[in-house]
Amino acid sequence: MALCGGLLSAQTLTDQYRSTAGRLIDTALADTEGYAKLAYLCDRVGNRLSGSESLTRAIKWSEEQMKRDGLSNVRTIPVKVPHWVRGAESARLIAPETKPLHMLGLGMSVATPPGGLTADVVVVSDFAELDKLGAAGVKGKIVLYNAPYKGYGQTVAYRQSGPSRAAALGAVAALVRSVTPLAMQTPHTGTLSYDEAQPKIPAAAISVEDSMMLARFAQQHTPIKVHLQMSAHLEPDADSFDVMGEIPGKEHPEQVVVLGGHIDSWDVGRGAQDDGSGIMASLEAVAIIKKLGLQPRRTIRVVFWVNEENGGRGGEAYRDWVGSKIGDHVAAIEMDGGAEAPRGFGYGGGGGRRGGASGDPKSTAMLQEIGKLLERIGAGEIAPGGGGSDISPIMREGVPGLAERTSGAHYFDWHHTESDTLDKVDPEDFRKNVAALAVMSYVLADMPGRIMGSRQATN
Repeated sequence: MALCGGLLSAQTLTDQYRSTAGRLIDTALADTEGYAKLAYLCDRVGNRLSGSESLTRAIKWSEEQMKRDGLSNVRTIPVKVPHWVRGAESARLIAPETKPLHMLGLGMSVATPPGGLTADVVVVSDFAELDKLGAAGVKGKIVLYNAPYKGYGQTVAYRQSGPSRAAALGAVAALVRSVTPLAMQTPHTGTLSYDEAQPKIPAAAISVEDSMMLARFAQQHTPIKVHLQMSAHLEPDADSFDVMGEIPGKEHPEQVVVLGGHIDSWDVGRGAQDDGSGIMASLEAVAIIKKLGLQPRRTIRVVFWVNEENGGRGGEAYRDWVGSKIGDHVAAIEMDGGAEAPRGFGYGGGGGRRGGASGDPKSTAMLQEIGKLLERIGAGEIAPGGGGSDISPIMREGVPGLAERTSGAHYFDWHHTESDTLDKVDPEDFRKNVAALAVMSYVLADMPGRIMGSRQATN
């Protein structure tokens, strides 16, 4: 794999691509087709949970759209995906008051017994409080994790592993305060990860307001009782696909810069920010490069990975498909943080589970020079920690990864909710994201040198 020995000086790299970057940005900021594609995906296709008929329609439409945009080598990669079905569900407070709770079952949860279950509720704010209660305080009860939002990465642990940790102490079900900073009586779903060594208990998210209300009852030593009913179940794995298309490189077509996001979404809302905006911005970035007649030295490949939300099998299938040619991947870019105002990119050298090892300093300097080309749209920041769920399988093999980053001001207000709809995506911000992806992917694919992954950086 070529290293960075042929790097241009910082000033030369910036100057070399200033004109081309300007054309890409101007075209992206005037573009209306990308947002129109996102509107069709959200409003006409709808949400796209793995195994659903709507996901199948989204995949077929995406393949056809890539062909209409003039991309080459448009194809699909077969992927077997889990088929979890939510079914009817509800939660109701029985004591000390009687009222429905705002809830959404967690993805991959099992069902309650037919007719539901009714049990006393114990409230904890963290795992330490749960452990202090022990089996004597938890057995036969519903555990509610009323964990305040302290950032998604930290707080999501209660959703992911909370049900199994409660089950280990004998809980019959788990409720989780929605992982969001915004209290608007809106529950946020998301997948859980069962510990196979523990009983599988039903689990659901409730709204921030409902969680805090139950916590107040607990603080007053008022007994709490909830009736939970869920008919969620798993059906046999379904056939699905990753979707991809390319602009072949003119000098080194075997070398690849890959960019994209995930085509699946939760079964609530319309998957607009998560991650319809990511895949449509990536596609439009490549479509604009094609429209301008630009052909970089290396291949640019756009990929819509499947099953990010409740399995990650699309990213793994892509890694398997790449096979022994993994060393030809120059860089991987993932956009899965919504399409609010872009700020720049995170960069990781690969080798880790998600963000990867720290990026190589020389490569960071190269990326900072590319970032200067994006300053006019406020997207020039280059920070440590690139990657994402879909590209993590190839980053583990040393491929350098970048995460397109935005202001993130409201992303977790809408994340995994009924509110993740097209109106949350501002067209101007969306076009700026298209511009940022177009410039970054094109320059990485065309510049004489290559940024380093973790394996090259240690040689």
